[in-house]
Parts: sequence; C-alpha cells; structure tokens
Amino acid sequence: MLDTTLSVLERHGITERPEVVLADASYWPTAQMQAIQDRGIEVLAPPDGNLCQGKRPGWENGLYELMRRKLCTDLGRTIYALRKITIEPGFGQIKHNRRIDRFMRRGRAAAQSEWRLAAATHNLIKLHSHWVANTA
Repeated sequence: MLDTTLSVLERHGITERPEVVLADASYWPTAQMQAIQDRGIEVLAPPDGNLCQGKRPGWENGLYELMRRKLCTDLGRTIYALRKITIEPGFGQIKHNRRIDRFMRRGRAAAQSEWRLAAATHNLIKLHSHWVANTA
C-alpha cells in the first residue's frame, strides 16, 4: 500500500516521503512493518484491537511491545489521534451517511471498482460543498 501511495505521489510530482505511516490494529504484518521502518519511515499501528482487554496471546514482546511503548508517549498518542480526524470521517460519511456499507458485486476487482467510485463521489460531494460555500 505504501509503494502504491509513493508511486501515485511521484506521478503527480510530489517527491517528499511521509515521515509516519498510521494504521489501525488490523494491519499487523510484521515483516512489512519492519520493511517500512527500514526505509526510514516510522510506523504507528496498535498491536491490540480497541475491543481487546489486555494483550493478544503471543504478542507480548519484540515489535509488539515497542509499538505499545511508542503509542503510550505523548507524541505517539498525538500523531495516532490524527487518524480519527483525517481518515475515519471519510469512512463514516461513506458508510453511514451515504449508506454504502457493503459491496454489491463479487470479486476483488469488482469491489475495488465500487470502492473507487464511492470514494470519488465522496470527494466530488466535498468539492461541490466547498465550491457552493465559497460562492455564496
């Protein structure tokens, strides 16, 4: 996902690399996270889901504990909290307000096409609202 993001940014003339990658608890492929960190980009992703009480069995040491310590710092909490105000509202708008909460077609390519259409129309609605607010 990071490689795709970097290539899209580069295609649009943006060569600056992100300093931090934020992910939710369901994104925990350790090898990929280590590869991102090896590229000089910090990763913040909680190893324990929000609904978990305590640590996941077998996830007590190493990168898991390091991530918990990073997320417990003031800086870690502040940066990770940005997800709630930058990323999550878009999903909430699409899922709840527009009632797009499941894919209608089967298969990865079909679901990807549906998601891209939902995201594109979400952005168009935002642009339209911004344009209307600024012309009034």
